[in-house]
Amino acid sequence: MSIKPMDIVGRVSYNCDILFRVVEIREENGRKIAILFGEDFRLAADAPYEDLIKMDATSRRRLIEESRSLEEQSYMLFQQDVDLLKEKRNYEGTDGYSKPESYFQVPGRVLHVDGDPNYLKKCLDLYEKVGVPVFGVHCNEKEMPNKISAYLDYYRPDILVITGHDAYSKSKGKKSDINAYRHSKHFVLAVQEARRKIPHLDQLIIFAGACQSHFESLIQAGANFASSPSRVNIHALDPVYIVAKVSFTPFVERIKVWDVLRNTLTGQKGLGGIETRGVLRMGMPFNMNPEE
Repeated sequence: MSIKPMDIVGRVSYNCDILFRVVEIREENGRKIAILFGEDFRLAADAPYEDLIKMDATSRRRLIEESRSLEEQSYMLFQQDVDLLKEKRNYEGTDGYSKPESYFQVPGRVLHVDGDPNYLKKCLDLYEKVGVPVFGVHCNEKEMPNKISAYLDYYRPDILVITGHDAYSKSKGKKSDINAYRHSKHFVLAVQEARRKIPHLDQLIIFAGACQSHFESLIQAGANFASSPSRVNIHALDPVYIVAKVSFTPFVERIKVWDVLRNTLTGQKGLGGIETRGVLRMGMPFNMNPEE
């Protein structure tokens, strides 16, 4: 069975544990090589053509159902956190429920820059579902350092997400060598450019990285949150859960890193960061009928 770009495949040598989308098939030294992007994980990979198998409907359905079940569980836990934050704000905004609700809320605005248009759409759908104001931009990872400054000027976000695809290649060097990663150096340069424009860690909150990214370099460059401390794969939706928590936390409160990570799909092996202030602000009065 021939395999062509956009087919959904698995890698036989990895027991077809992850669904991949074929992006390109090229020939190197007389051998066919496929460039793959993960369907649910922010992983880019090269694989020998002969190691690939087109996933049948049954196998695809099983892996998709497993992934969706994990996503639903994570969303449910995250929604519980959001509900608790809202209840706390209601209590404080009504002076212990002694006054009528007359306040409004301004959650933090997110600029999500993504190297994969399919992941971007999935993330935008989730942002909308949880109520986070967001601007989404598709940008090739290699172009991010040159474009991030203009994006910040145009969108003026409170929170910036820089993500896409990445992967560590043992054949290219040690895990400490950033040149052994597919796109970590581009993410690092993009973070550095953003920090040149807005240096303060609480004036612009930054999440950066993808699967297996060079976590330490991203944090040193100025990211508040990043992947991947243990060089593991992260889920496509993980950045949303992290920045949504920041978006809904009041600016007078400090966010503990574990509170951000606990409801992600990947957890602390794939994600980490530093203590950061929330960005939500409250105002009053709230007029339900402004024309009256």
